[in-house]
Amino acid sequence: MEMRRRNLLAGGGGVLLLSLLPWEIAEGAELVDVRIWPADEYTRITIEHDGALKYRTRVAQGQLLIDLEGLSLDERLRGFVKKVQADDPYIRSIRVGQGSPKAVRMTVDLKAPVKPQVFELAPVAGYKRRLVVDLYGAAPAASDDPLLQAIRDESSARPSAGSAGPSSGKVLVMIDPGHGGEDPGASGVMGTHEKDIVLSIGERLCDLISQDSQIEARMTRRRDYFIPLAERVRLAQKAGAKLFVSVHADGWISPSARGSSVFALSEKGATSAAAKWLAQQQNNADRIGGINVKGVAKEVQSVLVDMSNTWKINYSLALGASVLREIGQVNRLHKNRVEQAGFAVLKGQGIPSILVETAFISNPDEEQKLRNDAYQEDMAKGILAGIRRQLSRDKSVLAG
Repeated sequence: MEMRRRNLLAGGGGVLLLSLLPWEIAEGAELVDVRIWPADEYTRITIEHDGALKYRTRVAQGQLLIDLEGLSLDERLRGFVKKVQADDPYIRSIRVGQGSPKAVRMTVDLKAPVKPQVFELAPVAGYKRRLVVDLYGAAPAASDDPLLQAIRDESSARPSAGSAGPSSGKVLVMIDPGHGGEDPGASGVMGTHEKDIVLSIGERLCDLISQDSQIEARMTRRRDYFIPLAERVRLAQKAGAKLFVSVHADGWISPSARGSSVFALSEKGATSAAAKWLAQQQNNADRIGGINVKGVAKEVQSVLVDMSNTWKINYSLALGASVLREIGQVNRLHKNRVEQAGFAVLKGQGIPSILVETAFISNPDEEQKLRNDAYQEDMAKGILAGIRRQLSRDKSVLAG
């Protein structure tokens, strides 16, 4: 066994071995699902399983080879090859084959040289064990984690629709559609995922802002992929955003809960048990979405610090109240005041930041609303009207 392990690590035959996890196999693993998340920044392959799994990845001659020892070829793996999208920046096609009764080889034909990162995720929420393969361009990144660097570079270079870039005198708003990729957020009885709804509302809000003479916007994501909470914070900081608006859609343990809400950061604890519970659910995003802890631990620690200036929280509360007033004309309100809790995505911003819960996706009636184009547009207009209302009162405070 040890000799075999040394031979594999040597990467014989000119093959570069990128990752080897020398686990002993128990009874093998059952495949739960295989998913693929393409984006301009990176492509993620996720292999979810429920048992002991030994894997090996290597790149050779324009292919990424993923050997999975402990799995048997089944219809899910065969069907996975059809999920490759034509516009995937890195993957041309995928083939799977059974090398032995308990060993599967996945052959990924590449469009360009890649630098994979491979890591495992422990069971969390509704997920069992996950093997994650992230594919990035082969050019070296400045960050320890290519995901952070790729998203950072791409977002800083991309203005909102209709804008050539940051304009002097305009207030830059960072719009943050919550969740994404492996992290679906809350889900409704009709199968609607929070991540899809809030991305659509966020895009509508960004497009509306592009027509404004005093405000411009950027988005933390424009496609369905995962971004760590700390990186959402950093994107706003690097872009020089003056306001941060995170868009979500509530999920609750009871389907009867309904209404829209606005939250700000709290320095002294949550204003209600419900607010505390919701913050805990949202703060699980990194564990659910799949963060490579080894690559980003130091960066997370460096940005997740509370806002120290009281006026920034006060301005967040004022902004939240203005937005709450406007969206109250679109949907009934869950609470008539801005609530506060320790949302990780609102920490460390150093700028006024709010989290807008557009409706309860766990309520069947409100889930239907959230799926409606007119409701999404009206909600985006309401959020923008609230931002405008607050800026008309006190735009000068954001100049510093």
